[in-house]
Amino acid sequence: MTVDQLLQDSPTSLPILQGTFGLEHESLRIDRQTNRLSQKPHPEKLGSRNFHPYIQTDYSEPQIELITPIASSTKEARRFLTGIADVAGRSLNKEDYLWPLSMPPQVSEEEIVIAQLEDDFERRYRQHLAKVYGKRLQTISGIHYNFGLGEELLTQLFQQSDYEDLAAFKNDLYLKLAQNFIKYRWLLTYLYGATPLAEKGFFDQELDGPLRSIRNSSLGYVNHDSVKVSYSSLEQYITDIEACVADGRLIAEKEFYSPVRLRGAKRSRDYLSQGITYLEFRCFDIDPFDQQGIAQETLDTVHLLALALLWLDDPQVVNQELQSAEELNEQVARAHPLAKLPGEADSSSIISAMRELIRHFQVPSYYSQLVDKLEKQLADPSLTIGGRLIKEIKDGSLEVFGHQQGKAFSDLAWQASYALKGFEGMELSTQLIMFDVIQKGINLEILDESDQFLKLSVGDHIEYVKDGNMTAKDNFIVPLAMENKTVTKKILQKAGFPVPAGAEFNQLEEALSAYPNFATKAIVIKPKSTNFGLGISIFKEGASRVDYQKALELAFAEDESVLIEEFIPGTEYRFFVLDGETLGVVERQAANVVGDGKSTISQLVAQKNASPLRGTGHRSPLEKIQLGEIERLMLDQQGYGLDSIPDKDVRVNLRENSNISTGGDSIDMTEEMHPSYLELAAQMTKAMGAWVCGVDLIIPDYSLPYTKEARNATCIELNFNPLMYMHTYCAKGPGQVITTKVVEKLFPEVN
Repeated sequence: MTVDQLLQDSPTSLPILQGTFGLEHESLRIDRQTNRLSQKPHPEKLGSRNFHPYIQTDYSEPQIELITPIASSTKEARRFLTGIADVAGRSLNKEDYLWPLSMPPQVSEEEIVIAQLEDDFERRYRQHLAKVYGKRLQTISGIHYNFGLGEELLTQLFQQSDYEDLAAFKNDLYLKLAQNFIKYRWLLTYLYGATPLAEKGFFDQELDGPLRSIRNSSLGYVNHDSVKVSYSSLEQYITDIEACVADGRLIAEKEFYSPVRLRGAKRSRDYLSQGITYLEFRCFDIDPFDQQGIAQETLDTVHLLALALLWLDDPQVVNQELQSAEELNEQVARAHPLAKLPGEADSSSIISAMRELIRHFQVPSYYSQLVDKLEKQLADPSLTIGGRLIKEIKDGSLEVFGHQQGKAFSDLAWQASYALKGFEGMELSTQLIMFDVIQKGINLEILDESDQFLKLSVGDHIEYVKDGNMTAKDNFIVPLAMENKTVTKKILQKAGFPVPAGAEFNQLEEALSAYPNFATKAIVIKPKSTNFGLGISIFKEGASRVDYQKALELAFAEDESVLIEEFIPGTEYRFFVLDGETLGVVERQAANVVGDGKSTISQLVAQKNASPLRGTGHRSPLEKIQLGEIERLMLDQQGYGLDSIPDKDVRVNLRENSNISTGGDSIDMTEEMHPSYLELAAQMTKAMGAWVCGVDLIIPDYSLPYTKEARNATCIELNFNPLMYMHTYCAKGPGQVITTKVVEKLFPEVN
């Protein structure tokens, strides 16, 4: 049985690009003050290293490893790596940053503190490595690229093969891929080698000059010559590794540092019955020009290359061919970064295989462009990562470049720090929840991105979260009750809480005929069942019939039923209540601009909207101010138009409702608010039976206490899915941590 020519004989409809992808990125923490290896312990913010799925400690205490979950595309794998790196970078001590190169800055053995892990074997394993290889060698970091063929792709290939056993088929297929990967490893070393030098003192004997890749040469982190493992067959591979462990040449199977590892089982022998499920490509130096250490184009080129390696036949004389390949890789790795490939490094067969595979399966033109770029790099070494990096060497060192690049990447992580990098398109409260989940080591799966639907898990404990705080902790009926403002008022009124008087209308004509009842009164006209301040109009001194009708039309455009309520004078505050406790209070100021005596209202709005905190679609802490019908009506009532120029320091409101979602400002008032109102909001939430709730109170004077006799507050609305980011990233005030406490309530075991 053979797996050769399988792809050539496959139909063009084969899902050839289907696969599974994962990335592991190792980095060293560097102290900004000393520019040396950080001596601080693993950040406490990152939770327990005993179970953390995404952020681990590698060999030493300052060496962090970022691990993505399995993804169905290279783009999604790199996106998750971006998110994990963002969490890690913003969880470090502010004085630390992550080193952007595979080779460390100047470092002594004494500075390298072995990871202080609780697991006894893991500590002993690292002590063994220090004794066998030396501590300094352990500081070399890199990228591991995990690749598996998609389930449907494997199934179709198996069905067209002459194999009867799926595990045997997968083993032969992956073994062939591993063999050819080693055979053509020199090409990856040429393209992506980025370790041209070691800083002074790293080696006992200084190198003569820059190399293409120290890490991928015999100078790198490799096993001793006594460790010999053959890839000629799976049985021989297993036998050789077990023999090395048995006689002490390796302390464990994972100490075998091949450029490619067979993966999917804890013990190699289990592959015989279970089958190999993916391969781990371990030969990638960190790309210092990419913030994530590996570019999207690199991931996609390697994916295409892996498929081309399956297109090619497997080696005929495996041990001999792979030995020759190792020698060729050593030659390429130890050459100058600007040196051309040696004559024996013939890339024609692999380039041809990539082109033929693209044609046969009608792969998108993007992949042809990747091959075009690869061929240009083969012709011109200066286009490779190593060729570009050589220009950054100053006085035989890369430390200046490394410190500049590392600090620049760290500073980028802190820009728009309210967002989770890679996931900026999601609703902001959901981004904040995802940040906390990744930081605490809770497994995260995005079930539906457009619907902001997440699955979170720790072991067998599973929680589903929608829109940041909708969970199973609330009964289904609770959000339905709060969505209906009439029901909400009746429940609160029955429980003895103050609510505004008003009336409900189901038809425009009916509401219009009631105008005489409201003509001279201060009123609020709003849809019955909508959030985010949509369709709300406020008239503090009564409304003309024309304005009254226009406000009703706006409200009926949002809902089939409309409420007209008395306007309650005072300041509006949003209270965020979680599990019976008020965690935050903000004063919400309506969308407004302040005159400078020379700019029009349109210009003032544009200036305010230019703030980096303002965006659209709940992806920023503050929403951009709109200039729609409601805003124009509000301006008209004050005698302004869009081209009016307000006097200096004169505040002009563009909305009466103070929702952040309609351009309002948030001011943190948690500490200043009288505690009686925090308790009042919690009691109202309890009356609704809600686990999480946003309570909107109108309070004339927040310094005076609330009592049943002196009801110094009125509830105008309850919200079943309250925004959380407005409490954390305020226009003024310190802000309160909200999403973290939601996560801690859902998963108390990780606290």
